[in-house]
Amino acid sequence: MRSGSVPKALDHELLLGAFRAASAWLDAHVESVNALNVFPVPDGDTGTNMSLTMRAALEETRQSVCHTLTEAARTLAHGALMGARGNSGVILSQILRGFARALDGRETCGPCELVRALEEGAATAYKGVMRPVEGTILTVIREAAEAAAECAREDATLEDVLETTVLAAQASVQRTPGLLSVLAEAGVVDAGGQGLSILLEGILRHLRGEQTEGAHPMSLEVEEHVHAPTGEYNYDTQFMVLGEKLDLDAIREHVAAMGDSVLVVGDEHAVKVHVHSDRPGQVLDYGIGLGRVTSVIVENMQLQYEAFKAGSGARDSRPSGPPPTALLPVERRGEVAVIAVASGEGLIQVFESLGAAAVVPGGQTMNPSTQDLLAAVNSVPTEKVILLPNNSNIVLAAEQARSLADKQVTIVPTKTIPQGISALLSYNYQADLETNVALMTAAASEVQTIEITRAVRSVQVNGLAIDEGHFIGLVNDDLVTAGPDALSVAREVFERLGLDAYEVVTVYYGADVDAASAQRLVGVAQEQNPSLEIEVVDGGQAHYHYVISVE
Repeated sequence: MRSGSVPKALDHELLLGAFRAASAWLDAHVESVNALNVFPVPDGDTGTNMSLTMRAALEETRQSVCHTLTEAARTLAHGALMGARGNSGVILSQILRGFARALDGRETCGPCELVRALEEGAATAYKGVMRPVEGTILTVIREAAEAAAECAREDATLEDVLETTVLAAQASVQRTPGLLSVLAEAGVVDAGGQGLSILLEGILRHLRGEQTEGAHPMSLEVEEHVHAPTGEYNYDTQFMVLGEKLDLDAIREHVAAMGDSVLVVGDEHAVKVHVHSDRPGQVLDYGIGLGRVTSVIVENMQLQYEAFKAGSGARDSRPSGPPPTALLPVERRGEVAVIAVASGEGLIQVFESLGAAAVVPGGQTMNPSTQDLLAAVNSVPTEKVILLPNNSNIVLAAEQARSLADKQVTIVPTKTIPQGISALLSYNYQADLETNVALMTAAASEVQTIEITRAVRSVQVNGLAIDEGHFIGLVNDDLVTAGPDALSVAREVFERLGLDAYEVVTVYYGADVDAASAQRLVGVAQEQNPSLEIEVVDGGQAHYHYVISVE
């Protein structure tokens, strides 16, 4: 332990300096964090997303004047929220949000204040995730905070608490494979947890006067992990409460007792509430008792589902001819605008031609930020918006954008491009929002997604021994096969899926594939089912040689 090199407490300038150094330290190790992706696909971007989220947080502080610790922490948290990218970035933004809340009204951050900030950061992050999973960044921040609290009980210095926090975070990262079997099988630790431990270490190194750029982190050797052997439908209620001295935690606790899928965000003057419950009137009565209630939205999801089951969502109910929204201006599409996320010129054109009011560039390897999605929502001339994330790593950022928007935003949680396209094909500009959400959600669930790309590293996962550079095949995000060439992988994936049971296949080929190669893949599909209706589209997407929709 070094004594005297670290200040006893942090003011706003020291806090900002520490976070700048932490961001630089993470930047120096982004690739090592990205390399921890469980599947060897070229979109292991956890480190990149966390780095960009931190940069957005710091950019916000450069554009603002922060005179106090409270202002500095709040500004960091707001910048992180708006710039959050991917699931890891969103969770990091929630940690910073809790961190800022604990420092509210404090002039300096000493050992005890740091402990409270870490604990509140962990609690806020857990609350921000609908189904928290242990063995992730959530576990790491919680266990680091617990260790810090234990250390602070012994009249420790700020340096003592910081060092304990860093060592506990690193130890927690090493334990993540024991909590998530998929990590153990792949022989990696959790990438988000690793990124967080590096950020914490960067803070400590900076305050000790040590280098945070171009050096090596503290020993983070990964242990040799043994490979594993070969809701209910109810009312969606949303509203804003405007008032004074609103207690966010008390409101969240009270609302949580009324239902599930709870999201309560804001501050002491304005709180956004979202909850699924069977008694929306009870929730609204509670809100009215707190202050002035505005922006009320109540959606009956049970009726949506029953309407779809009764036949309104049947695939053959679609009108013949071009999709109803194709090439129509937003005004003629009614009061609802659809926003999609996609990358690749061809795929962007597909969504635009199907009537998307806006397409946010992004997807694999390039997750848009909360701010990017919110800007798209604000850009369309309607008060009702349907958002298609089209990637599982964008759903959390979409949820954040929805909570910040003044408009009524509904997310159809599409996790792949084919799901998004199928959902948009089901959009009916003559129907209302609730009906369209039911139609689009059902349509997205019916499509199978195949993706073929190259492995970026050698790994054993899902019982497969995969060599770097080999082609790998995924079905609905599950890695199922690998091989030395794309066509053999495609043949294996088609056989596993059973093309005899399907009628329509659409092949979106990427930037690294030519039309002739795509036609050869079509031939492989037709070998298994000659009656298939197959369409080939130049998607232009990076990294993924083929994205294939099967219906």
